[in-house]
Amino acid sequence: MSAREPVGTFCLVLHSHLPWLSRHGAWPVGEEWLYQAWAGSYLPVLRMLHRLGEDGLRDVLTLGVTPVLAAQLDDPYSLRGMHDWLGNWLLRAHEAAGSGNAALAGLAAQEHRAATAALTDFELNWRHGGSPVLRPLVDDGVIELLGGPAAHPFQPLLEPRVREFALRAGLADTERRLGSRPAGIWAPECGYAPGMEQGYTEAGVARFLVDGPALRGDTAFGRTVGSSDVVCFGRDLPVTYRVWSPRSGYPGHRNYRDFHTYDHLTGLKPSRVTGRDVPPEQKKPYDTALAAETVRRHAAEFVGVVRDRLTELRAEHGRPALVVSAYDTELFGHWWFEGPLWLEEVLRGLPEAGVRVSTLRGAVDAGLVAGPVELPASSWGSGKDWRVWDGELVADLVTQGSDVQNRLLKTVDHVPPPLGRDPLLDGLARQATLALSSDWAFMVSKDSAADYARARAALHSGRVVELSDLINAGRRAEALSAVNRYDRQDTLFGQLDARLLTGVTTFRAQRPVS
Repeated sequence: MSAREPVGTFCLVLHSHLPWLSRHGAWPVGEEWLYQAWAGSYLPVLRMLHRLGEDGLRDVLTLGVTPVLAAQLDDPYSLRGMHDWLGNWLLRAHEAAGSGNAALAGLAAQEHRAATAALTDFELNWRHGGSPVLRPLVDDGVIELLGGPAAHPFQPLLEPRVREFALRAGLADTERRLGSRPAGIWAPECGYAPGMEQGYTEAGVARFLVDGPALRGDTAFGRTVGSSDVVCFGRDLPVTYRVWSPRSGYPGHRNYRDFHTYDHLTGLKPSRVTGRDVPPEQKKPYDTALAAETVRRHAAEFVGVVRDRLTELRAEHGRPALVVSAYDTELFGHWWFEGPLWLEEVLRGLPEAGVRVSTLRGAVDAGLVAGPVELPASSWGSGKDWRVWDGELVADLVTQGSDVQNRLLKTVDHVPPPLGRDPLLDGLARQATLALSSDWAFMVSKDSAADYARARAALHSGRVVELSDLINAGRRAEALSAVNRYDRQDTLFGQLDARLLTGVTTFRAQRPVS
């Protein structure tokens, strides 16, 4: 290897997603999730990417933004709510400063500066939505943007026509917002069933993500899938898990800010992790300088891990190879307060260490593709199979989702074809799309706000039942009144055209053998 030749290529992939939360509760579950992730992750991560772009860096990382999240980041209601939330953050910092609690004094000053910076960024750059913030990064080649199905359904459990409809609607939504159609997607939950690449080819999808075990850990190159030209990339779990795994990772280090410990007067987080089993009242005060030093150490360590892994893969394969690390964007800043700083240190440090940093598109262009491969049914969830979305705990949701799809398709097929768009069928499709979000089963399986998830799934499924019954009975005036009422709450995917459900797709997913 020459002194100038990179040892290999590193691709960082971030998956940005939240379900539709606007106008569906605020606290403790609902819009608060959106505003916390927006302030903690989306603002600082995109600020960081703009800095890197201004410094001339290109192909920095691959960023997935689901259509349902993009809709919220562009929604005027959510934008007003976010501005109010940031103002409230500043007020909470002032309240901490005047609390008389000496331990909060230093924290209050830090929070005042952070809230002021976030407000300034938001008012200057975000007041017209997230799309104007993202588009320059895409147009200038700083990032590759991944799209996906409209409301993040678990695709293997969808009827063929519904799966095709959701994917095409999601890709079209991204194209409308950002001016270009993504060639890659983050398959929701990395869910895959053999044959799904056929639908990807027809929809113009050229690449997607799977988890490492779907490739039996052989993730050194992208792989063409089956007889198609569609390329899948697998997460390199030995590297990825150094940052975050089900059991360990950098965010749990004792010097980082503790996510779970609050000052109950102000809602601010005054403590560092201190120790895994240390009770909240015994945790040490957060130390910014100590945390920053730990970030630098962990970033340098990760750079070394990536370089060592690529050196090992180069020796094994006889040519430069690829490491793909993929995470939820919300890990960086929201769950792991120091995460955005760590990201920037890593993205600047890897090239200095002789590692080429690129996007998935860049990896394909560089020829880092082998193939073909036959993929098994898989996901990135527990067990790397479908159990989180198709297991015993959520059997009722699976049945409910099947009924939603059957009602949607039967209604679309039953109603005489309209000359133009039919607002009743479009409204029905919108509620079905929301009912089929993978988030509801995930939250139930993981016992994370499970009651909220069941309530949301039941709400949208109930609306599908109501609308389909009214439409099929010819009670169009009542159905239109209901659609208008629901659309005032669910102000997303206004372009959703139910006529596209009349197409025919032959592929049907088969459940994995347990």
